[in-house]
Amino acid sequence: MKAIILAAGKGKRLLSETMNMPKVLRLAAGKPLIGHVLDNIDFIDPKDIVIVAGYKREMVFETLGDKYTYAVQDEQKGTGHAVMMAKEAFKGYNGDVIILYGDMPLFKKETYKKLVEVHKETGADCTILTGITDDRLAYGRIIRVNGEVSDIVEDKDCTPEQKEIKELNVGVYVFKSDVLFNNLDKIKNNNAQGEYYLTDIPKILIGEGKKIASYTTNDGTEILGVNTPEDLELCEKILGGNNNV
Repeated sequence: MKAIILAAGKGKRLLSETMNMPKVLRLAAGKPLIGHVLDNIDFIDPKDIVIVAGYKREMVFETLGDKYTYAVQDEQKGTGHAVMMAKEAFKGYNGDVIILYGDMPLFKKETYKKLVEVHKETGADCTILTGITDDRLAYGRIIRVNGEVSDIVEDKDCTPEQKEIKELNVGVYVFKSDVLFNNLDKIKNNNAQGEYYLTDIPKILIGEGKKIASYTTNDGTEILGVNTPEDLELCEKILGGNNNV
């Protein structure tokens, strides 16, 4: 098992540029956001963890040290593009890879481990982590037919009925690495942002009839990301820290 952590963002809404540091190095409970993420995937060997850095990447390298593998995303062209930047590190590897985010520190280790376990047990090409919450988060909605994931509809594209769906796509996946990298070039950037979104890959695989599995967390706090100062403050409270954020 290998991992890709997406950690290239500036954190504009978090005002991280004014702090002169990348988003993932902002502190919560006395530790960088990405530090919490790394703690919770410590069942994966550090040499098998690829961190995609971008904005002020030298600070990320210096803070985390040389036990990890790094890839560089110079231009912020979306999560799918970030994964493309990590492709070189997976040459000759045909195992599984979990993709997660350096600015989502609240996922528990047990959740990541269960996601990986379900992926291995089912033999899926892609296993999606979903979350159930009453909060109106701007995440894609999981559409199921006979209990199986049949589609993912982005929040902005949801009908009023789909908006009421409480099972959300939180953007964390386990893929068979060859399936992932063989399909990356099918992502299109014909959207308002001109970006390549990783969330398109599961939809492509569903359309091709690939085997899709899922694991669901019912803890709504786990799926919260850190995008604003208010998010960081909430994260701080959940993690139980009291440092000045």
